Amino acid sequence: MELFEAIDNRRSIRAFTDKPIDPHIVMEILEAATKAPSALNLQPWEFVVVMDEERERLSRRLLKAYRERRIGCGPQGTDRLPEKFAKRMKSTFKVMKAEIEKAGVNYESFINEGSLNFYGAPAAIIICMDSSLSKYHLLSIGSALAYMVLAAHAKGLGTCPIGLIHAYADEVREALNIPDNKE
Repeated sequence: MELFEAIDNRRSIRAFTDKPIDPHIVMEILEAATKAPSALNLQPWEFVVVMDEERERLSRRLLKAYRERRIGCGPQGTDRLPEKFAKRMKSTFKVMKAEIEKAGVNYESFINEGSLNFYGAPAAIIICMDSSLSKYHLLSIGSALAYMVLAAHAKGLGTCPIGLIHAYADEVREALNIPDNKE
């Protein structure tokens, strides 16, 4: 697959089959991510792969926390964004909401609960970084994520980067035994 074709055709997927993913393919995708450029070649990323029953347990825990705390994503949070970004987000959500509700699905549940259930994907990859590192190294994390989603696309797999789980970082850390010094 040509790189620019992959960039043009890759989309975030929010409905996955329950077909298991070959762990060797997951390793190939992670290997591609480690080839991303990073400042000072620090390669600040750490990947935690969550599959099968462990992914199910994590999703249940995240959904429980969401139902208790109701921290979600969506246009309700646009008041904290600069107008340029809030406008783009509201426009995107307006289109998504119409399509989702046309299918008879509650929009808020689909976006928030769907995110915390990884939209039913058979695997999730949590990207961590040592908290002692400067936030500037998040640029390197973004590069690794980009390589990861393009590699998955090249392997015929869909992806959906999900930021909402960061609001539930304590639950993720505890469920996956991720040390407190990892973000």
